[in-house]
Amino acid sequence: QAGTVNDVLKAIDLATGVQTATINANGTATLATATGQTNSSINASGQLKISTGVNADLSITGTGNALNVLGFAGNTGTSTAFTAARTSGVGGLTGKTLTFSSFNGGTAVNVTFGDGTNGTTKTLDQLNTKLQANNLTATIDANGLLTVSTTNDYASSTIGSTAAGGAIGGTLTSALTFSTASSPVQDTVAQTSRANLVNQYNNILQQIDSTAQDSSFNGVNLLNGDQLKLVFDETAKSSLSITGVTYNSKGLGLAALTGGVDFIDNAATNKVLTNLNSASSTLRSEASSLGSNLTIVQVRQDFNKNLINVLQTGSSNLTLADTNVEAANSQALSTRQSIAVSALSLANQSQQSVLQLLR
Repeated sequence: QAGTVNDVLKAIDLATGVQTATINANGTATLATATGQTNSSINASGQLKISTGVNADLSITGTGNALNVLGFAGNTGTSTAFTAARTSGVGGLTGKTLTFSSFNGGTAVNVTFGDGTNGTTKTLDQLNTKLQANNLTATIDANGLLTVSTTNDYASSTIGSTAAGGAIGGTLTSALTFSTASSPVQDTVAQTSRANLVNQYNNILQQIDSTAQDSSFNGVNLLNGDQLKLVFDETAKSSLSITGVTYNSKGLGLAALTGGVDFIDNAATNKVLTNLNSASSTLRSEASSLGSNLTIVQVRQDFNKNLINVLQTGSSNLTLADTNVEAANSQALSTRQSIAVSALSLANQSQQSVLQLLR
């Protein structure tokens, strides 16, 4: 019966234990890949990949140069036989080391390859775990080529350069050939957008400087280092002194950016964000201090207003007459004057009567 290459690969996987078959009630078989295993396959380049099973080491025999044609030669292969043990054999990476010096302030890497025990590295994930602390990452393509590159945060740096660090070393470099690290290639569109962000950032810094310069009242600018003294009483014994700060862009620790240098990658951007967060915390702290002083001034203002009201009331009590009392006094005076006039009139009439009698 005719079969396909996939049928052959499935048969190999069933024989090596990479896959298992379950017979269904209708007589068909269902294949399942064993945990931790990878099915045999042919990659995009046409290379044949056969995985080692869990039941036995992989052993292939053939005639002539058939194995060489399929790529099963090398350290453990001959023209007629090829074996691949489940543990590293001669020519493997066991015991070999790979080192990278500190890259952009990261933690230097010293990897020892092995079976994954006693601190050795076996899988790509384990390798990346160690490389991540040094701002590096590793990938393996379909052809089995290992590539070590920078993380996105340091995409503009070159591995092994004098400025960034990350020099490669270890015994693995003598067993495998590592190409020289290539310089990063800038994305024109992305860098144009980042350059626009640099211009916007610098414009905002100019606005900060202008705002700080214009924040004055009666010749006093607390954002330009001036001092303000507030006097709360007539003897100047009660007062409050407020010390100003210089909070323009320079005072806040914010410097103008340079296109093509700043915002060029995530690491450069994160440095600017760190400075912005620091400036924001500084402003919040100063705002809290000014708010505290404002509360003191408002309390004293309310106190002085109440004191003025009390003094005005006392002054009024001392200088202003009671209208009811004065009206009564005025009425009494008017009454006395009326009585006096009446008395004089009666007296005058009495005198006239006496004179008439004498006549």
